Amino acid sequence: MANDDITILHVAMTYSKEDGYVGKVHFRAQGHRDAYEMALQSKKGKEWSYGLFFLDTSGSEEEIFAMEDRLEEDDELFDWLTQSAMAALEEQA
Repeated sequence: MANDDITILHVAMTYSKEDGYVGKVHFRAQGHRDAYEMALQSKKGKEWSYGLFFLDTSGSEEEIFAMEDRLEEDDELFDWLTQSAMAALEEQA
């Protein structure tokens, strides 16, 4: 699964009994000036909590709000990003 206007730059994921799954996805969205970091957390790897941040510098408030809306509405995109982070954990094993 891929997304035509999103480029993943870096993924990482760890697992511990105490915290569950904790990861991050760095990505760039076409038409957005700045790259993003999505921080992820899930006890069992099914329901995810996340935070969206600018990766390097503060960027456009409108752009990050638009990306947050997109992540909330586009389940396929959200799943692709979380699955990419989970794949990083599997590659470490």
